[in-house]
Amino acid sequence: MNGKELLRKIKKLAKEKGKRFEIFKAHGKGSHGTLKYGDNKTTIKDPKKEIGPGLLKKMLDQLNIDKDDI
Repeated sequence: MNGKELLRKIKKLAKEKGKRFEIFKAHGKGSHGTLKYGDNKTTIKDPKKEIGPGLLKKMLDQLNIDKDDI
Protein backbone atom coordinates (compact mmCIF):
# COMPACT_ATOMS: atom_id res chain seq x y z
CA MET A 1 0.00 0.00 0.00
CA ASN A 2 1.32 3.44 -0.80
CA GLY A 3 0.81 6.60 1.22
CA LYS A 4 -1.96 7.94 -1.01
CA GLU A 5 -4.05 4.81 -0.55
CA LEU A 6 -3.52 4.89 3.21
CA LEU A 7 -4.52 8.55 3.45
CA ARG A 8 -7.66 7.92 1.41
CA LYS A 9 -8.69 4.97 3.61
CA ILE A 10 -8.00 6.82 6.87
CA LYS A 11 -9.91 9.88 5.63
CA LYS A 12 -12.90 7.67 4.81
CA LEU A 13 -12.68 5.97 8.21
CA ALA A 14 -12.50 9.34 9.99
CA LYS A 15 -15.63 10.50 8.18
CA GLU A 16 -17.48 7.29 9.12
CA LYS A 17 -16.45 7.52 12.78
CA GLY A 18 -16.82 11.31 13.07
CA LYS A 19 -13.16 11.87 13.93
CA ARG A 20 -10.85 14.69 12.93
CA PHE A 21 -8.52 14.05 9.97
CA GLU A 22 -5.76 16.53 9.18
CA ILE A 23 -2.47 16.48 7.29
CA PHE A 24 0.30 18.95 8.02
CA LYS A 25 2.86 18.80 5.21
CA ALA A 26 5.12 21.43 6.71
CA HIS A 27 5.53 19.47 9.96
CA GLY A 28 8.24 17.10 8.89
CA LYS A 29 11.57 16.84 7.20
CA GLY A 30 11.70 16.77 3.41
CA SER A 31 8.65 14.99 2.01
CA HIS A 32 7.44 13.88 5.44
CA GLY A 33 4.42 15.33 7.20
CA THR A 34 2.17 14.80 10.19
CA LEU A 35 -1.15 12.99 10.02
CA LYS A 36 -3.72 13.59 12.75
CA TYR A 37 -6.60 11.18 13.26
CA GLY A 38 -8.80 12.17 16.18
CA ASP A 39 -6.45 12.95 19.08
CA ASN A 40 -3.64 10.73 17.75
CA LYS A 41 -0.89 11.58 15.30
CA THR A 42 1.88 9.93 13.31
CA THR A 43 4.50 10.90 10.76
CA ILE A 44 3.75 10.05 7.16
CA LYS A 45 6.35 9.86 4.44
CA ASP A 46 6.02 10.76 0.76
CA PRO A 47 2.48 9.67 -0.27
CA LYS A 48 3.79 8.33 -3.59
CA LYS A 49 6.04 5.76 -1.93
CA GLU A 50 5.16 2.29 -0.68
CA ILE A 51 4.67 1.74 3.04
CA GLY A 52 6.09 -1.56 4.27
CA PRO A 53 4.06 -3.84 6.55
CA GLY A 54 6.14 -3.07 9.66
CA LEU A 55 5.89 0.70 9.24
CA LEU A 56 2.18 0.44 8.42
CA LYS A 57 1.56 -1.49 11.66
CA LYS A 58 3.46 1.08 13.72
CA MET A 59 1.59 3.97 12.11
CA LEU A 60 -1.80 2.34 12.69
CA ASP A 61 -0.83 1.58 16.30
CA GLN A 62 0.09 5.24 16.83
CA LEU A 63 -3.26 6.31 15.36
CA ASN A 64 -5.10 3.64 17.38
CA ILE A 65 -6.64 2.12 14.22
CA ASP A 66 -7.23 -1.61 13.78
CA LYS A 67 -5.80 -2.92 10.50
CA ASP A 68 -9.15 -4.56 9.73
CA ASP A 69 -10.81 -1.12 9.75
CA ILE A 70 -8.88 -0.01 6.71
